[in-house]
Amino acid sequence: MNSSVVSQRGTALIVSLIMLLLITILAVTAFRLGKSNMQIVGNIQQRNQLIAAAQYAVNTTISSVQFVATPGSPVPNPCIGTSTVCVTAAGATTSSGTGEIDVTVTPSCDSIQPIPVTALNFADPNDAGCLVGTGQNFGLAGASSNASMCSNSVWNIHAAAQDSVTGATASVDEGAGVRVPSWTTCP
Repeated sequence: MNSSVVSQRGTALIVSLIMLLLITILAVTAFRLGKSNMQIVGNIQQRNQLIAAAQYAVNTTISSVQFVATPGSPVPNPCIGTSTVCVTAAGATTSSGTGEIDVTVTPSCDSIQPIPVTALNFADPNDAGCLVGTGQNFGLAGASSNASMCSNSVWNIHAAAQDSVTGATASVDEGAGVRVPSWTTCP
């Protein structure tokens, strides 16, 4: 009995030190996982903020038809150059060029398709300006083609947002259809 007590002397200390080491490793691992999760959440939040700023710039561009007339200067109130919208972290726009997020808007015309007279609604006041047909140079005198005075143009609005603090980027592409006069061509 005396020999077993002597052989167990110090075993409790070694076991408790091993348990303390395991608990320390577990705590450090939990801290590192928590830190990486916070970084992931921060990156997602920043990405969502960039996408929201880019979407705002696209909506601002589409709500004014300036991009159809002057695709090189599509933004109504640019902050830098002719095609940049500056947004602060709070989501407000600024015209001074000191925003944290700079969004460059680039519209491109994909196609223009004439609207046939048969597709117009004669009772709709928006279609009234399109109802005069265009004459043709062949066939019966005085006959007209089925094309109206309006066309549908299809545009791709690309907005590239960049955070001036961190350098993070995100981009948004959105299509828009705009009714234009029939003589309009894609730039």
